[in-house]
Amino acid sequence: MLFGGRRSEDDTVVEMLASAIRRDISFGVLRPDQKLKITDLRQSYGGSNHSMRETLRILSSEGVVEATNQRGFRVTSATEDDLRDILLVRLEVEKLGLKRSLERGDVAWESRVIAALHAVSRADGQVQDNPDDVTALQWDEACRDLSMALISSSGSPRLSTMAAQFYGQSRRFRLALLREGRIDFAARAVRRAQLQDAVIARDETRALGVLEDDIGADLGA
Repeated sequence: MLFGGRRSEDDTVVEMLASAIRRDISFGVLRPDQKLKITDLRQSYGGSNHSMRETLRILSSEGVVEATNQRGFRVTSATEDDLRDILLVRLEVEKLGLKRSLERGDVAWESRVIAALHAVSRADGQVQDNPDDVTALQWDEACRDLSMALISSSGSPRLSTMAAQFYGQSRRFRLALLREGRIDFAARAVRRAQLQDAVIARDETRALGVLEDDIGADLGA
């Protein structure tokens, strides 16, 4: 009991630091390949040496930060090759998850997917009306929730963990397209309707095809 509160407090600090740094990486405040020095990060975000190192360890496990030969950390690169590789893995993982969910999912799964589709539609409208950073992150979270809902009946927690990891790695690219006005929201709405119909009909070929088109379009591929 004596140490439980301290561990909980430390976890909360690390979670807040990770959220702030993750956000700034997503919006390009911390640039690809930028060195991340503990001292500089503490001046900008607060925290202790220990909490900042733990934060960077967590972000490194997510793939948005990487260690540099035991000499420190840097923001992961964001080249066209990186985008293609992330796209490749996201497609394979999420298509496998959706395929398994279509086979195993019940009515409750369908309801989760439909609710997530509705939330994305509403977020699309909100981010177009007010494209500030807060709304953009809310929009991206709605998109993430849909991706997770689609594979939530796969029966594989590890598959879901991988999907979440690579979704997170793709966030920078998607938010950059949003800032540049390169998201086709009308086409997104059409794909969402097609995806809902395919899920309800358990049409695997159509559902996987729409998912592939959707991930590719949202990453500018």
